[in-house]
Amino acid sequence: MSITNRFRGRIPALGLVAALFLAPSASGQVLDCAGCHDTDAIASTVHAEISCTDCHGEVTAAHRRQGLEAPDDAVCAGCHRRPNREVERSVHGGHAACIDCHGAAHEIVPVSELSSAVSPVSQIKYCGGCHDEPASLVDGYLTSEHGKALLLSGLIDAPSCSDCHGSHGIIAVENDKASTSHLNSPETCGACHALLLEEWRANSAHGQAWSVDESGPVCIDCHATHEIADPTLPPTRLASAGVCGECHAEFLTTFRDSFHGKANDLGYVNGATCSDCHTPHSNLAVDDPLSSVHPDNLSETCGKCHAGVTASLLSFDPHNDPSDPDDNFYVYIIWVFMTGLLIGVFAFFGLHDLLWLQRTLIGSLRGEFREVHRAKEQYVRRFSKMHIRMHVTIIVTFLLLALTGLPLKFHDAGWAQQLMGLLGGVDASQYIHRVAALGTFGYTIFHLGNIFIRWALKRERGLFWGTNSMVPQPKDIADIFANFRYFIYLGKRPDSDRWNYIEKFDYLAVFWGVMIIGLSGLMLWFPMFFTSFLPGWVINAAYVIHSDEALLATGFIFVFHFFHTHLRPESFPMDTVIFTGKLSLERFKIERPLEYQRLVDNNELQSYLVDPPTAEERRRAYAWGTVFLAVGVLLAVGIIWALLTH
Repeated sequence: MSITNRFRGRIPALGLVAALFLAPSASGQVLDCAGCHDTDAIASTVHAEISCTDCHGEVTAAHRRQGLEAPDDAVCAGCHRRPNREVERSVHGGHAACIDCHGAAHEIVPVSELSSAVSPVSQIKYCGGCHDEPASLVDGYLTSEHGKALLLSGLIDAPSCSDCHGSHGIIAVENDKASTSHLNSPETCGACHALLLEEWRANSAHGQAWSVDESGPVCIDCHATHEIADPTLPPTRLASAGVCGECHAEFLTTFRDSFHGKANDLGYVNGATCSDCHTPHSNLAVDDPLSSVHPDNLSETCGKCHAGVTASLLSFDPHNDPSDPDDNFYVYIIWVFMTGLLIGVFAFFGLHDLLWLQRTLIGSLRGEFREVHRAKEQYVRRFSKMHIRMHVTIIVTFLLLALTGLPLKFHDAGWAQQLMGLLGGVDASQYIHRVAALGTFGYTIFHLGNIFIRWALKRERGLFWGTNSMVPQPKDIADIFANFRYFIYLGKRPDSDRWNYIEKFDYLAVFWGVMIIGLSGLMLWFPMFFTSFLPGWVINAAYVIHSDEALLATGFIFVFHFFHTHLRPESFPMDTVIFTGKLSLERFKIERPLEYQRLVDNNELQSYLVDPPTAEERRRAYAWGTVFLAVGVLLAVGIIWALLTH
């Protein structure tokens, strides 16, 4: 230790005399050392006025022989006593030396300069040299709002490492005394976000819980620590519900099952999320009069997105669980009915078609079915051009409804999210869905009008009963039992007339679907109108009905109807009769023996005979049929996959 240092701190006056008269000047020492060492760099550092021997000690013979030894932290402590004590008590005590953070002793510049190793910009590099695991500590900060403000926008006042963690007295985050602990982090964040801190502390259930017993989520629980993102950006908005759900799991489940939640999963940024209804920093319990979701305040809260909110609509429950009878019993009853209907229809036709498939395969191996030669065969007219156009309209509108509706139903499936993206997002799919719905209402009204004209004006009989009627009759019940006996090899196949019970079921299912799906869809489309005279829970009920009936309709069409008409061995790979309107006379005799015999007996068969479909008609039928069939089969696979995996 130099003479100056030995006297310094003991007898002030004597130390001063020693410094003035006994010790050589700092500049003189630097000049002396410059003979062996490069001392130019130190002239521009904070240590420019420090004597070499203040840090390195007296020049000795050993020094001349072996070289100058580097000083340790004890030397730094000679001048920096308080920072040294803080470091010793910090997480860095015994692990990091002063020069590890501040840089080499001969290169230390004032902290206020950007070139300083501990300037806000340089801290990222120096702190990250040790704290590079996990990678989110550095990489997360670099992509955070704090990091972008500092490094991209050049805002030197933006928070860097030491602003949150401190400088010398850094304490482990698990310690309540740490500035980043659960106890102190709100105050740390509030040093910059003072207004938000006061709002959160006074008007938030989270802040009130923290103020009382230090429980409840704080800033870093919702905004993260190093990966803080702009809450107004789309990715952050879309991820916010999942953040809230880490504590409120039961509400996250019901949110995900609502339209808001499903749209959120599908990337609809403008859809409501938790903070839109509950507010981010003033979220209070629903029974608090100041809460944004208190009944007295719902009109204003919901009115931000839904103009003209009715009083009844405010009783709509966005977190309704239809499977819970204690939630809303009326909605629960409807859910039980729809679930039973789904299970019943799928169970019956699943058993029916599996038995039919095995019976057909065995029958084919036995040679029970004659090969149908269609090239030059005589054909009969089965459907008119109006029927063909009607069926194509049904196919197109139904597929559009399925393509735009099923992704919402199975919102958490990967294929649903990809499909929604291909359709242009939730906004575009809503538009397509509603146009297809109008088309559905259109062909329904047209068909009912046609029936009325035929019955009332043209006096056509047999529309509501008889061989030409789509109304189920006693023979259809008998045919069901006869078919099951045929499937299990206990009887012959029942003879069919113009319409069999499967076709009648398909036909009436369209009316049921249009009525059930259509009415519930209109309620969801125009909730203000319907809640002007109905209670708000009907919207919850409409949502259950629309969703489950849509699954019933699409599942039945894409699995059972496709099997009945196209995929069963007798007609595989496709039955084109609905696209050409023509059926071979040989198939007509086999599949419709009762109708064939009646036409022969009444001498009407000749009027039904037509030429075979042209090559162009066949190509057109197979082209469009393949597209329609492929879309339906792919959606069926998606439905089954989603049901099995989600």
